[in-house]
Amino acid sequence: MNILIISGTPRKKGRTRKVAYTLSSRLPAEVIDLSDLTLPLFNGEGEQDRVSEVQWLRELSNEADAFIWLSPEYHNGMSGALKNALDFLNIDHFRHKPTLLMSVSGGGKGGINSINQMRLVGRGLHAMVVPDQLIFDPDSFKEDGAFTADIESRVTQVLREFTHYAGLLPTLGVRG
Repeated sequence: MNILIISGTPRKKGRTRKVAYTLSSRLPAEVIDLSDLTLPLFNGEGEQDRVSEVQWLRELSNEADAFIWLSPEYHNGMSGALKNALDFLNIDHFRHKPTLLMSVSGGGKGGINSINQMRLVGRGLHAMVVPDQLIFDPDSFKEDGAFTADIESRVTQVLREFTHYAGLLPTLGVRG
């Protein structure tokens, strides 16, 4: 089973990227790190189909059986980097594929708006967006960057639900 985690932060350092790689260590998952990928600004023109990064993104998405989308919340929405990456993909990349949504906010009240935007885009792409979701805020992390006990419990719960929808629970052995 191929799980693809799309880390929607353009930042090289930050909690969204940290969450993506922590999740990939617990699941058989590959990370598309948008801070390392140089995608052009989507314009819908055919010449963009020949850009190697676009081809790579589409190839990995075609091969994926399930997705986790992670985004920081910027100005009450998902990151432009994530939206731009998703604009290069289409219904065929996501149809019937479980998709888990997670957001990382800078404040104690953020995150839900980026989740809601991702849910709308997921519906437009015919992704099977799972009902549960997870928002990380600054209180979700210890000083060393590890998850707190409370968020660790939620991560385990959400990953179990996600793997259930993906039909993976018996075979994955999600580590908590």
